[in-house]
Amino acid sequence: MGKKITAGRDYLGDFAPQFAEFNDDVLFGQVWSREQQLAPRERSMITVAALMGSGMTDASMKGHLEKAKENGVTKAEVIEMITQLAFYTGWPKGWAVFAMAMDVYGEE
Repeated sequence: MGKKITAGRDYLGDFAPQFAEFNDDVLFGQVWSREQQLAPRERSMITVAALMGSGMTDASMKGHLEKAKENGVTKAEVIEMITQLAFYTGWPKGWAVFAMAMDVYGEE
């Protein structure tokens, strides 16, 4: 298992401690660590697709693009994902996610 995630506690720990615990320990702890069932690379691809589909083109999307890169999703793959998803989720979402992907993948 990778490094322990504390983003929930760092951001919401004082305000919504139970939510922060679910985020850090359950979602990013228990669920993401089930690597025998689904590799982190594929989990990242699914998560980016789900976020784009739901219109989450904020900092959480950028964070998941960074995680996707860390988990081995290539620049070519993320470009292909966003292109295909734009047809299913909406063209403006494609533009928004490409802007973030350019920041994350840069001149790779």
